Amino acid sequence: MDHRTEHESEAAAEARRLIEAVETIYRQPLPAPIPTRFRDETPSLPSNTAPVPQPDPRAIPAWAAGTAVAGIGVGAACVGLGCGVWLACQGFAAVSLMSVLFVTLPIAALAAGAAAVATAIRGARAARPQHHHHYGGDVHQDNSTHSIRTTGLIAHTRADGRRR
Repeated sequence: MDHRTEHESEAAAEARRLIEAVETIYRQPLPAPIPTRFRDETPSLPSNTAPVPQPDPRAIPAWAAGTAVAGIGVGAACVGLGCGVWLACQGFAAVSLMSVLFVTLPIAALAAGAAAVATAIRGARAARPQHHHHYGGDVHQDNSTHSIRTTGLIAHTRADGRRR
């Protein structure tokens, strides 16, 4: 019996310790809440504000795009030719319909490569140089909003919710 009461007293002491630890945690002040939104309260810019240049870093020159297309075409042609040669060599070992088709694969790979190169050349010729518009004078900043409502089984769209 003495052994049981010893365990019970240890359990009661451990329970008191845990309860005190939890109470001290709940007595501590809560941390400040983290803001999850932000509203910009700065006033609107005046209508005579000068424009700020905003260059577009994503612009890709035509020659780079053409080179990329040609590189993809050449890579695809090399892979196709390698597969075609391997399959043709396999096909010569056992003549069948599949081997005859695989013998023609290098020719198809050459045709695909030629088409890719021709497309890249055509695209490079058709590429126009970039041009930018620079305006002088006052700038008008339009901050108006418009709403559009579409209703009905066959859509009827009305701007700003006005009916005609």
